[in-house]
This record gives sequence, C-alpha cells and structure tokens, in this order.
Amino acid sequence: MPDGSIYDPLVDKHPGSGSPYPSSYWAREHQVAPVEPLKTVRKTQVAVIGAGYTGLSCAYHLASRWDIEPVVLEANRIGWGCSGRNAGFVLSGTGRLGLGDYQHRWGKDTAKLVYSEFRQGVDNIRYLAEQGPVDCQLQDGGYLKLAHSASMARKMARVTDNMRREFGDTSRWLTQQQARSHILSPGVYGATLTPYSFGINPLRMAENLAAMAKNAGANIYTGSPVTDWQRSDQGYRLFTPQGEVQASKVVIASNGYTLNRFHPALDGRHFPVLSSVLVTQPLSQQQQQACGLTPGPLFMDSRQLKYYYRLLPDGRLLFGGRGAITGKAANHPRYQNHLKRALAAWLPATRDIGVEHFWSGWVSVALDNYPRVGPLEDNLYAAMGYCGAGVSFATLAGQRLAETIAQGPNSLPDLPFYQTPLPKFPLPRLRRLGLKAFYHWAQWRDG
Repeated sequence: MPDGSIYDPLVDKHPGSGSPYPSSYWAREHQVAPVEPLKTVRKTQVAVIGAGYTGLSCAYHLASRWDIEPVVLEANRIGWGCSGRNAGFVLSGTGRLGLGDYQHRWGKDTAKLVYSEFRQGVDNIRYLAEQGPVDCQLQDGGYLKLAHSASMARKMARVTDNMRREFGDTSRWLTQQQARSHILSPGVYGATLTPYSFGINPLRMAENLAAMAKNAGANIYTGSPVTDWQRSDQGYRLFTPQGEVQASKVVIASNGYTLNRFHPALDGRHFPVLSSVLVTQPLSQQQQQACGLTPGPLFMDSRQLKYYYRLLPDGRLLFGGRGAITGKAANHPRYQNHLKRALAAWLPATRDIGVEHFWSGWVSVALDNYPRVGPLEDNLYAAMGYCGAGVSFATLAGQRLAETIAQGPNSLPDLPFYQTPLPKFPLPRLRRLGLKAFYHWAQWRDG
C-alpha cells in the first residue's frame, strides 16, 4: 500500500499476503507467529475464508463438536482485520438496531428471542476467553452508555426502564450525579449502566480462538489470500498464491475486509466504513482522578457519530470514533487530531496527554443496519454487516454457521438476521459520497 494508506476493500484488488499487523496498542508486545501459507492441494469438507472471530469460531465449533476438520485461509495474519483492531468492547447486541426497533418491526416475542441471542453471545465469549489457552485480559466493570444531552437522557431513561420491564435486563439508569461517580465529564447528562458487559484484548481473543480451533483439529493457513475460486463437481476450488483447497462447502468470514467484487451474492451488499482508535500515554493518578476514571468500565456516548473509550489496565486511555472515508487517507494526521480534540472535549484533564498509538479498521455496515448470517446458496455461507458491534455476536455467528453446516439451515434460530439475505445498496458506487454527506449531517445534528 502507498505510504500512509491501508488496504481498502472498495478500491484494492488484493488484501495483501502475510502483511504485518498495524502499529496498534494490541500488537505492540504481541508475539507474532510466523506466516504459514498453504503450499499444497488440500481437500476438506469445509473451507473458511478469514481468520477473525467469525471464521475462527466457526472452525472451532466444526472441529470440536462435529469432528469436521476445516481449512481456514487467512490472507494476512490471525485477527489481522477488525477482530484484532477493535476496542475490545464485549456488548450485548450487534448492528445499529435497538431491542425497541426489533419489538416495533417484528413484535415482542421476536424481540425477546433477539435479546436472549445477544446475551448468549456475551456469555459465549466470556466462556471461550476464560477456557482457552491464551490470556485475553478480561476487564470487568460494565458498560456505560453516556447521554450527551438532557433530551437524550430522558429518552435513554425510558429505554432503560423498558429493557428492565420487558426483557428482565439488569441494566439500570444513572442520573447525572450518579454517572459522575464513574466519569467526570462536562458532556454527560446521565448514563445506562449494563453490568454484564466487559473488556478484552481483542487480538489476544483472536489468538485464543485460533489456538482452540487448532487444538480441536482445524487447519489454519496465514499469508494465503483467495485469489480466485470456482464451482466444481465436488463443491468449490479455492486458489491461493501457492496452493489450492478443494472443499465441499465454503464459509466467507471476511466481513468488512471482503473485496468489493468477491461473490455475486455479496457484491454491493455491505459497506466497509473506517473506525479509528488512539491510545494515549499512561495517565498519572492525578489525571485519572481528574477524569473520574478507573480501569474496567467501558464508555460510549449517544451521539450519531459516537465516541468510545476505556482506561486500560496499564493506565493508558483508549479513545475511538469515526475515521477517514477512504483507506488512502486513513493515517492522515487530521483524523488523529480530530480524535484528540474530541477526547479533550469529553475529558479536559487529558488535553496535554501524548498519543502513543493510532490505527484504523474497517467495519461492515448493512443497508438496513443489522447483519445477516447463514446460507448464500447451496454449500456457501457467510456472515457480515455487524456495523461495528461484532465482538460478541461475530463469535456467536461463527457458532451458528457451524451448526447450520453440520445440521442444516433449519437449525438456525427463527430470527431476522438468520432468515433473509443482505439487501443490496442502491447505487453502490455512490456509497462513499453518501457517507460523506451523512457525516456532515450528523456533525450538524450532534452540535
């Protein structure tokens, strides 16, 4: 890639091969495994494209529960995409729809099943993080969604009450004064505290899933992008720079990193959007006290263009939000400066703190704001469209894909994201123009 740019799924024709991790906080002390490309012809029941949470979870469940030994093909490295670049927020949910939206569109019974599925995603990733061989650096402390205005506080209080009443959720509303016991920010008017959410080191989580999948019998090849593939009498033939996989079934698990033209069933049906993250120098005890922060809780505000942050175990502060429009501009200083200004506005005590890491990653946005998981056609499966909220759900999606491969599509729960295909974007070539307009509108609305 040119200097300062990153791989761009809408522009580039190749995701790279064995590319290094970005210079992220997560990768700074990471023990990088050597690239192990496929160099032969392999036959398998299931080939999985992508070694992020979805693909690795799918491979683990296929191998551990059904003795199917899949072949996983990763263009670069384990967790190289957003699985290893995100902020490590384990939240209940995915996409951009709240449970009230599900209740309004599909009824209370469906919304309750969606709630149960989301909670299972949180429970599953905690179990995998605690049982696997890699320390995923769990941070308990809950998740606080921060109201950024008085009117939003009133709305969020009603939503929180509905969550408790209709779904039996344990989240609770914090008044402005109560919220200030967790964070001292002039922009907070109240908060919803969700106690069962937690933080992880996302790259370690990916490595953990990879280790569990390998131990169960999966075969994982890095530095092995799928450069071409075709139907065959036995299923599919997938070609990499040095090898070939002949598979009965194929899972596409590349999510936001999927090439713009990869398969007709997905082309033009998702929109890769950049999210950027910075990590500061360690905050002194005085700075932490001035911010009202302690390691553990996760924070996100309620704006259209949200910011999210957490104090890490070593006292550094992670802060993220929207990034550039294109991969070419991803590392331009103005996007780091934008986040730094936003951080200082939320937490004035950080105004003079230095930045040690800055990186970006692609999230997959669906036209109707919720993901799809399941068959695309006979013997071809995919999951994408998490809209930047995929840490817990992507892991569950991989499990659901494994179940439908082993047991048939009727095994999928009768929920919206398992039953219909991703809708196609109208005028997909204008997606980025529309995104630019949305950013301007959202900035105006947020004030």
